[in-house]
Amino acid sequence: MQVAPVLAALRRHRLAAMLIAMEIALACAVLCNACFLVAERLNSMRIDSGVDEASLALIHVDCDQCNGNDVNARLEGALRALPGVQSVAAVNALPFSDRAGDNGINLDREHYVAVPHFYLGGPGAAETLGLRLVAGRKFIPEDFRRSDIWLSPDTSVWISRAFAERLWPGQDPLGKEFWSDKFHFTVVGVMDHLARPDPSGRRGPDASEYAVFAPTAPGGRTLTGVFAVRAAPADLPRVLREARAAAQKAVPEGVLNLDQSRMVSELRQRYFHQARVMASMLTGVIVALLMVTALGIVGLASFWVQQRRKQIGVRRAIGATRLDILYYFQTENFLIVTGGIAIGMLLAFALNIALMRIYELPRLPLYYLPVGAVLLWVIGQLAVLGPALRAASVPPVVATRSV
Repeated sequence: MQVAPVLAALRRHRLAAMLIAMEIALACAVLCNACFLVAERLNSMRIDSGVDEASLALIHVDCDQCNGNDVNARLEGALRALPGVQSVAAVNALPFSDRAGDNGINLDREHYVAVPHFYLGGPGAAETLGLRLVAGRKFIPEDFRRSDIWLSPDTSVWISRAFAERLWPGQDPLGKEFWSDKFHFTVVGVMDHLARPDPSGRRGPDASEYAVFAPTAPGGRTLTGVFAVRAAPADLPRVLREARAAAQKAVPEGVLNLDQSRMVSELRQRYFHQARVMASMLTGVIVALLMVTALGIVGLASFWVQQRRKQIGVRRAIGATRLDILYYFQTENFLIVTGGIAIGMLLAFALNIALMRIYELPRLPLYYLPVGAVLLWVIGQLAVLGPALRAASVPPVVATRSV
């Protein structure tokens, strides 16, 4: 099939061809960015929290005017007495729970470089959570110090591997130091993973694991009323129900935070609820956009087939086969879709730049463009197939009766 006759015919129908091309361009721009956003949402939901989610639950009791040591002793004793509980440890937060320790840190006591989340944990907390240490040493009893302010002035900490790479790219982080105001920290261990409580927060694509784990002696104002409970995955739902009842009975003057007293798997599901809703909505937009684009192509192709019945009849009469007619309309549609895709790629980048500035999204990867182009080419060829087959099936004698 020669392209020149097709282009000549399109020049006689500039407006219609331009409208379809612009529809394709808009579809390409929205499609590429929408697919990218869906992939980003789905990828964020697969984050490794760094803790043993299937075996962990959080119990959170609020009691502002209570004695911290007394509350912890009663609550920990009640939780440890429950059948099926493997371990209990005081913490300030877990991944996907409420944030409890965001603090800016610096490497030179002057210029802040990042804002990690500080997880505080009492003796046995690292083992209860199932944190995976890939370098450094375990905590020793001397590391657990009590403080009524926040932490002790000098604290030995573990940091996530992602955060270590952020602070000291390509270097061994063990023994390195950093500060937060007057608090001094020394890195004694590196964890494989540890996600922030809000890993999808708008802090850049690599900040979801900016986390520090600091050993702390429970009590006072530092670690009070919040415990991680570990049990076998099969027993955990029952253990959680009994732990809630035991916590209310052990600390009747406190208030059980039911919103936070959940299994970590439930906290994850709740945290990513909006991301799932957004991904579903964007998927619906993609499907609707492709349907509208396909219907537009079908409508235009059907209109052109109806207008060109005499032309089709003449071509059939002088020897054109049904396959020639089919190839003609397929080629015509391919050229229109290709022109729209070329414009749409530029629009896709422009839309992505706007989203980067407004919502701090990462740059659109280049491979989304050919994927979107192939999808639109396929949709275009399938959409025009019906009208093209109808055109190819018109008998020459019928098409030329009025000639």
